[in-house]
Amino acid sequence: MTDASALRRRWRDALVAVRGTASGPDPLPYAEHLLDRWGEPQRRYHTTAHLAQVLDHVDTLAGHAADPDVVRLAVWFHDAVYRPDRSENEERSAALAERALPEAGVPDAATAEVARLVRLTVTHDPADGDRDGEVLCDADLAILASAPRQYAAYAAQVREEYGFVPDDLFRAGRADVLRHLLGLPRLFRTPHGAAVWEPRARQNVTTELELLTG
Repeated sequence: MTDASALRRRWRDALVAVRGTASGPDPLPYAEHLLDRWGEPQRRYHTTAHLAQVLDHVDTLAGHAADPDVVRLAVWFHDAVYRPDRSENEERSAALAERALPEAGVPDAATAEVARLVRLTVTHDPADGDRDGEVLCDADLAILASAPRQYAAYAAQVREEYGFVPDDLFRAGRADVLRHLLGLPRLFRTPHGAAVWEPRARQNVTTELELLTG
């Protein structure tokens, strides 16, 4: 079970670091609002557990980031709006960051960077040299490189989130997503992601595709 108190501390630490001062609006109400969103009942994979895992992966990759605390704030917002039956989740999540972060005392430039990073998760295709974008995208996709049992649980949770989609349509759509991933020159852009996560991720994705289409 995800430790909500630990997540609150992580939010506070990142927010204070980015705004550069411990004074200012209380971080806690913002954490509570975001945790409420991450705890919505339609979520099966995109839950507080996913939030905590992506934050953990950012910690692993922090040495590659230009500003790891800005990336951590982007993690909090990247799926803050999540409705599986809608296509504008990332844009609405970015807009939420643009409203909330200035109220929380975050400078305009950092707010804009968080929103940019959130929008980048539409494609998971950062430009070369976009170190913060590379860290966020790699951290978000790191589930693909998990152990087989954890990967199977992830795939099952994604299916549950799309429970309103008939089996044949889901299998076809999911297979298209997996083929797209396998067709990319690389899934991960950071040195750690490329060296450690890429081989297992490709094996997991290949196995899921075979199960869907076999």
